[in-house]
Amino acid sequence: MRTTATNRRLHVLLSAIREGSLVPRPEFQRRLVWSNKHKAAFLQTVLMEYPFPEVYVAAGELNAETGDATEMLVDGQQRLSTLHQYFVGSEELRLGDEVLPYAQLSQEKKLRFLEYDVVIRDLGNLSIPEIKEVFRRINSTDYALNAMEVHNARFEGAFKKFGEEIADHEFFERHRIFSTTDIKRMQDLRLVLIIVITIMSAYFNRDDELESYLERYNDEFEQAEDMRAQLTSVFAFVEACGFGPKSRAWKKADIFTLIVELQRATFHKHLELEQSNVGRELSSFYDAVDSSQGASEDADISDYYKAALQASNDRGSRIRRGNIIARILEGAGRQRTLAGS
Repeated sequence: MRTTATNRRLHVLLSAIREGSLVPRPEFQRRLVWSNKHKAAFLQTVLMEYPFPEVYVAAGELNAETGDATEMLVDGQQRLSTLHQYFVGSEELRLGDEVLPYAQLSQEKKLRFLEYDVVIRDLGNLSIPEIKEVFRRINSTDYALNAMEVHNARFEGAFKKFGEEIADHEFFERHRIFSTTDIKRMQDLRLVLIIVITIMSAYFNRDDELESYLERYNDEFEQAEDMRAQLTSVFAFVEACGFGPKSRAWKKADIFTLIVELQRATFHKHLELEQSNVGRELSSFYDAVDSSQGASEDADISDYYKAALQASNDRGSRIRRGNIIARILEGAGRQRTLAGS
């Protein structure tokens, strides 16, 4: 496949987007998920006349009657859409104090912006399957990305950064919750974000709500301060329970459930919980679960074992584990009076 790379002035591309002759292909393009902070940084790059990576286009439809032709934007949608938003003064674009709106630029700076050279790689007249394959290869890595790695490539905003901060908490390292491979493949960040989302909402299936929350809180995560304080308190409580190093409390499915239910018991149900009491009750329960191997006359022990072992990330399993741990915590604590809550 032979391709050519040329420069096009930005005003030519903006006109093509406005007129509809340059068409994004949403079936294989990434959704627009840059944060406003990312967009502002990118606009600074252009306004300072620094280069950015080339944009890929391919031939689109050709009208045999009028001779009008379109091009498909194969790679570069976020960059060109951000530039178009800036040029038209879109209300969706919030620039902050570091980037002047286009309308407030001097005449000279407006012209320099419009005359900025964008490197265009023209793929020519390819079929849709060929274009999709080119796009896949442009954006591929040496190994298949898991869901969290894909989200990481697409989102870099406030919610993800909060998750990274919590995932770096010494609590997780001290108790060896994550292996080196887990961290390398971002499974620590995934679990932390699932914990936070569950606390904010309810138990859900696998990773179903991850993308929604990453997008919703891409620009701001106003709950960060409260959530940080609550999680820090829960981490301290768990450590004070005195679980042994081989306790199943430190397994991913179990620590996930314990953190969520302790947060709910403490900050929503307002239970008075004493660490040694909770530690004793839970340690006894975890030991019984381990020794039962799923065969127990106690329904809670049997159900918990199955919900922690089989389809542990399914919503139903998460709910079953959560209900059982919630009952243990309620049995170990007592309701705070309204005056003391």
